[in-house]
Amino acid sequence: MMIKAVIFDFGGVLMRTEDRNPRVQLAARLGMTYDGLNDLVFDSPSAIRAMKGEITAGEHWREVQKKLGMTDAEIEQLQVEFWAGDVLDQGLVNLLRELRPIYETMLLSNAWDDLRKMIEDVWQIDDAFDRMIISAEIGLAKPDLAIFQWVISQLGIEPSQAVFVDDFTHNVAGARAAGWQAIHFQSADQVLDELRTMLGGE
Repeated sequence: MMIKAVIFDFGGVLMRTEDRNPRVQLAARLGMTYDGLNDLVFDSPSAIRAMKGEITAGEHWREVQKKLGMTDAEIEQLQVEFWAGDVLDQGLVNLLRELRPIYETMLLSNAWDDLRKMIEDVWQIDDAFDRMIISAEIGLAKPDLAIFQWVISQLGIEPSQAVFVDDFTHNVAGARAAGWQAIHFQSADQVLDELRTMLGGE
């Protein structure tokens, strides 16, 4: 069945931590491991609540600040250093821009309530997407079957007409369980090859 929607995850796909050193050095100064710092920011109870839209990103960072015993200035600097090694993949963004006149292009991200503003105002890449679905805004998150079903209901297409790119295997499995076609992101070149094969094969 012909693909009608091309859907990309954000963190780990379009935005990736290409240089681990800033985060490694930050963790070392805090007496933590790299993974421990990542867990605090991404997988702590407040992070999960922010991802589901139960609290704001700002409220989550205040929880991190409390746990680390930091001042306002220190937590602001921590955020600067934490994200310093992240790089936006302009090649994949441009691919979505190229696909947009032909396919419905969409962002589907487990993220906090500040992502949309960052995409629109800081990175200015919202023109690559027909729609942006962010977990904090709808109260649903991958890999819950409900979010994949909700997206399809919004698009008005068959599940098999959607192709989804994500870096987490459980999210890829969730999409496939919902009847979507899916690509497990391992590198930009690999995704480009697989996606072009899928779209070109129509």
